[in-house]
Amino acid sequence: MDLLMTGGIFALIFVFVLMFFTSRGTEVEQQRHLARNLVRPADDINIDVMRKRKPDQGQLLHALYEFNLLLKLEEMMWQAGMYIRVVDILLIMVLLFGAGLFGGNVIFHDIPVAAVSGVILASLPLAFIRFRRKRRLKQFGQQLPFTLDLIKSSLEAGHSLQRALQVVVSEFADPIGSEFRTVLEQNRIGLSLPRALEDMLRRVPEDDLRLLVVAVKVQAEVGSSLAQIVGRLSEIVRTRQRLRLQIKAMTAQSRLGGMIVGALPVLVMGAFSLIQPGYTDKLFYDPTGQKILKFAAGSDLIAILAIRRLLRVNF
Repeated sequence: MDLLMTGGIFALIFVFVLMFFTSRGTEVEQQRHLARNLVRPADDINIDVMRKRKPDQGQLLHALYEFNLLLKLEEMMWQAGMYIRVVDILLIMVLLFGAGLFGGNVIFHDIPVAAVSGVILASLPLAFIRFRRKRRLKQFGQQLPFTLDLIKSSLEAGHSLQRALQVVVSEFADPIGSEFRTVLEQNRIGLSLPRALEDMLRRVPEDDLRLLVVAVKVQAEVGSSLAQIVGRLSEIVRTRQRLRLQIKAMTAQSRLGGMIVGALPVLVMGAFSLIQPGYTDKLFYDPTGQKILKFAAGSDLIAILAIRRLLRVNF
């Protein structure tokens, strides 16, 4: 009966989350709404486009905004292409934490384990945002060299940079098409093109895109042949991407070994639980065995995170 009640609670929360994410409007409408929120007044040139907003959701949320926690979360959602309110994400996290706490207490009858399960469920929206952000930035980076080639061709044909960006919007799909659409929308309602590109760099923090933004700013200030610069940037971006793929290939064996070593204890314990249940009964039913199992799970998680950190290459 308790399991059925727990399953019902999880089902209701899942339905709520699904209905929420499917009722947020189209991508173009969200991009236009974002562009209107980012524009600055014409009579004050010192106002930051990404200025802090004072939320009206209470003192706690205001304190979180002061410490930039909610602003960082909002920026991550923009980078992931999720233009929704931070309060909605916090509400989902609170619901998932309550469901995990209740379900863990019903299944395991242990408050610390129930708290850990609640924290794990509450972190699922953050993990989803990070996954969407990483995938979107990867897609943007893959489209960027072809975008630079198209901009170079348009500039060499005599078009302006705004017209070249319009061609990019019409030829490329999300995410690069929607991001440049936001840039053109900001430029249309009064924001300068270099400043709009700087705002796009905050929404898409790609080092390769930073080179394009710097080139446009230099061309706007001192003047130069932007077509040649963009063509050179396209070659640099492709070289960096090849280098990144080579590093990924060289570290593939170590990453696979780390995943196997991390999953091996779980697989061995599961195999013994099916073949000889008596070998693992003490781990699940004896208090000392439960403590050993918790310590082993924590150590395994720390080892996986350490291996991932050691294999991360920054260049």
